[in-house]
Amino acid sequence: MILVTVGTNEARFDRLLLEIDALPPGEELIVQHGPSHVRPARATCVDYLPFDELVALLRRARVVVTHAGVGSVMTALTNGKRPIVVPRLARYGEAVDDHQLPFAVRLDAAGIVRLVRDPAKLPGALAHDQDVSTSEIRPDRQLVDELRTFLQRHSR
Repeated sequence: MILVTVGTNEARFDRLLLEIDALPPGEELIVQHGPSHVRPARATCVDYLPFDELVALLRRARVVVTHAGVGSVMTALTNGKRPIVVPRLARYGEAVDDHQLPFAVRLDAAGIVRLVRDPAKLPGALAHDQDVSTSEIRPDRQLVDELRTFLQRHSR
């Protein structure tokens, strides 16, 4: 099963959801779409999920595709999944700024997530990265310190 989640942001993430139907057929798709009006045709679509239901789906999923929100990424990681992340971008009205991009770039460089900047490349990312689960996430002291500094600097 492939789980796609756009988080709880009040902005739509149509740019990601419009590409979901391009994923290879034959596998169950569950899409948490938030306020978007886009409903991928082959997917079971839900607006929001209670946290415990989201966790259950994450654990069952073969692949997790999400925006690059800290909460969504950390929830995937703590449930044994290496998510494929597509950052929300301000120029598309998906976020107030591009804070998700440097976060995703840094985590991708560390091998913690798989970054897909262009949702049209999602099918290729799934074909390239068949093993998207992880059995253990070990904290990287430098990464934790950098994330702390980044969040402190951008939360003012």
